Amino acid sequence: MDPHLLRTFVAVADRRSFSAAATELGYTQSAVSQQIAALEADLGLALLHRRPVAPTRAGERLLEHAGPLLLRHRAARADVLRAAAGPAGRPAVAASPLACTPAIVRSLPPGCGLRTVARERVAGEVASGAAGLGLVDGIAAPSDPLRLPDVGPLSGFGIVEEELVVVLPDGHPLSHRRGLDLTDLTDALWLLAPVAVPVERLRELAGGGGFRAAFRYDGEDVCTVLNLAAAGHGLVLLPASVAVGAARGVPLVSPRVVHRVEVLYAEATGPAAVLAAQLRQPPSSTPPGTSASGS
Repeated sequence: MDPHLLRTFVAVADRRSFSAAATELGYTQSAVSQQIAALEADLGLALLHRRPVAPTRAGERLLEHAGPLLLRHRAARADVLRAAAGPAGRPAVAASPLACTPAIVRSLPPGCGLRTVARERVAGEVASGAAGLGLVDGIAAPSDPLRLPDVGPLSGFGIVEEELVVVLPDGHPLSHRRGLDLTDLTDALWLLAPVAVPVERLRELAGGGGFRAAFRYDGEDVCTVLNLAAAGHGLVLLPASVAVGAARGVPLVSPRVVHRVEVLYAEATGPAAVLAAQLRQPPSSTPPGTSASGS
C-alpha cells in the first residue's frame, strides 16, 4: 500500500470529513477523494462510508495497522537520512516526564534540547528521527527491560531503577504499614494521571480486576498529583524519589517491580550514541532509594 494514500485515509477517518482532511494535508477535496478511491481500488474493498463519513469494518481493521505502518515508514526514512548525513550537532532528547530525574537531567550537555512527551510516544519520536535520543520510564521486574512498541530498530539500556511507593492520604487505614501488597488495594479508588501507573497495568500486575478510578487529572505536574492524592482523591503509585514530601508513601513490596528509566537511540555512531554512552555511566549521586542500573 502506498503510504501517501494510507496517510490520507487516516486523516479522513480521524476527522470524519474529506474537506477537513484536505485542509489538514494541504490537498484539494477532490484530490483526497481520488486518493481514497485509489486505496479502495488497490484493496478491492470499501474503506469508508460516505454519508456520514465513517470507517467500514474493513476500514476499522486497516486503521489498526495504519499507525504502526506509517511510523515504520518514517523510521526507515529517518534512518537512511541519518546514515547519509553523518554525525552533526547535539541530539534532541524526547523524554517521558518521570524519566527526567535530577541526576539524569544534570548529565545532559548544554545545547541538546529536551522536551517531554507521553511515555508511549518516546520510542516513536526516536525511530522517526524527531529526537536523536529518548528517555522513557515505566515499571518492570528488577533488571527486566521495559515493554516498548515495535517501531523499528532501536538500541537501549536501563540507567536507573528505584522502588515504587503507594501515596496515601493522611489517616488512611493502611498508612501505618511498612509495605503494601497490590492485591490488598484492588477495592481502593485510584487517581488517573499521565505520570501515574495506569490502572490497566495495576490490574495486570495484580492478576485481576478492581482498581476503580476516583479522579482524573490530565496534566503532568507531579506536585498536583501528590496534592490530589494527599487530599484523598485517589491512591497513586509513583517512584519513591518523586513521592518525597508526600503525605504518606508506603513501599510496594508485592509484586516485586521497580520504576525503570531507559535510554533509547537509533544511531550506532554519532552524537546520540556518544550521549547515550555518557548517560550509561552511573550518576555521581542518586536520590534516596534510587540505584543506577544498566542492562
